[in-house]
Amino acid sequence: MAKEVLPLGGGCFWCLEAVFEEMAGVESVESGYMGGETPNPTYRDVCTGASGHAEVVQITYDPEVTNTRALLEVFFAIHDPTTKNRQGNDVGTQYRSVIFYQSEEQKEVAEALIRCLSEKKCYASGIVTEIAPASEFFVAEEYHQHYFRNNENHPYCQYVVAPKVRKFTTKFGARRKVAALG
Repeated sequence: MAKEVLPLGGGCFWCLEAVFEEMAGVESVESGYMGGETPNPTYRDVCTGASGHAEVVQITYDPEVTNTRALLEVFFAIHDPTTKNRQGNDVGTQYRSVIFYQSEEQKEVAEALIRCLSEKKCYASGIVTEIAPASEFFVAEEYHQHYFRNNENHPYCQYVVAPKVRKFTTKFGARRKVAALG
């Protein structure tokens, strides 16, 4: 079966990348930019908020091992989908919560999960996550790739990224690559 791709934005891409690299069925996670107007944006362009791009991770996964719903369940658990253009201290459109679907099936799964989470009142505030068709993906600069793995002792990684990885491990331990192998 062919691999599938799902780009997600949920604040800083370093956080999402670190979590999804640990998930069984995920074959690759690439940090980059999507959803804006500026051609070939750089990190500097995206940080201004003027390019319109969101920081995203492009997740390539094996649908025989995991699926869109499982990816989105993790996505909604590790970031705050109720704050518009903000994740923690990161503020701006580049940090928006967004699902860039590649197929109608991915779109339907995202819409159904948001309805389910909303009906169950899983969040005190309403979910503001955008659902939009995927557009051109621009790979982020090399130093952004595998950032957490390469910079675990950086203060941002310790205080922001590591807690999200721990939350994933605690809540979704059975979905970790090592758990799937064991």
